[in-house]
Amino acid sequence: MKTATQKPTRRRGRFTLDDLELTILSLPTALWYIAFCYIPMFGVVMAFKNYKVKMGQGFLYSLFVNSEWVGFRNFQFLFRGQDAYLMFRNTIGYNLVFIILGVAIPVTLAILISQMYSQRMAKTCQTAMFLPHFLSWVVVSYFVFAFLSMDKGLINQIIRAFGGSSVNFYQESQLWVFLLVFLQIWKTMGYGMVVYLASISSIDGALYEAALIDGASKWQQVKYVTLPLLRPIMSIMFILAVGNIFRTDFGLFYQATRNSGAIVDVTMTIDVYVFKILMERSNVNYSSAAALLQSVFGLVTILTANLVVKKIDPEAGLF
Repeated sequence: MKTATQKPTRRRGRFTLDDLELTILSLPTALWYIAFCYIPMFGVVMAFKNYKVKMGQGFLYSLFVNSEWVGFRNFQFLFRGQDAYLMFRNTIGYNLVFIILGVAIPVTLAILISQMYSQRMAKTCQTAMFLPHFLSWVVVSYFVFAFLSMDKGLINQIIRAFGGSSVNFYQESQLWVFLLVFLQIWKTMGYGMVVYLASISSIDGALYEAALIDGASKWQQVKYVTLPLLRPIMSIMFILAVGNIFRTDFGLFYQATRNSGAIVDVTMTIDVYVFKILMERSNVNYSSAAALLQSVFGLVTILTANLVVKKIDPEAGLF
């Protein structure tokens, strides 16, 4: 007796109600990316031109007709300037420290909070650490000034109360090397801690129970259960951080330091340098070239970091 073979069902190509709901749901995000990510990509052309505005004509005419094509000439200012070595050294050096501490400290805090018996205390600590993430660097700069001001700063008032003389902290460049690292970690550690804490909360509790039955201490549970299961998300956060190694937070190095010229040797980064060139020369070609170069370098570093991570652990890469 022959059995009838079931024909494979063909997928219907018509637009369903579920597709309409998903499309409407994703439409605001799609429009946002088109307006602020894809359309501005036409500005990349400015990195290869000597942009000049022609009065009475629109932006496109000025860009494509009235502006001379100069090739890679706009990129030279980043490498031929007097502060080229200084800004690359500071940008890469600070980011290396930020990457290392930006993984180690949030992971440590997330593990410590996850081990708290009091959930109320854990929530309080979590909120207190996450709060600086929502503060702008303008607000943070006023807090810093309230502590470090030479006239009415809290620290100088304490120094004078003990018979000492006031210190102009905005003239001490070596102090700001550590202070900038502290401010960056203080402001960003809460976000990373929440990410790792969410990963820890998703770990199956049976693994800890099995380790406890085997006589594992708290440190051994963290070493052999928590850290191995956190390794994939740690790798992703590391790769994303490496992709920004040629970028710095402009607010941290310019606003938090109140643009003090006396400490420029430790605050001059690529973003600060480009901003100063833009303000002094009003040259948007240089800023476009710098932004494009940072994006290209970021792409290369992300691909390289992902390749290295995949070689070490094939299951821990970003893609």
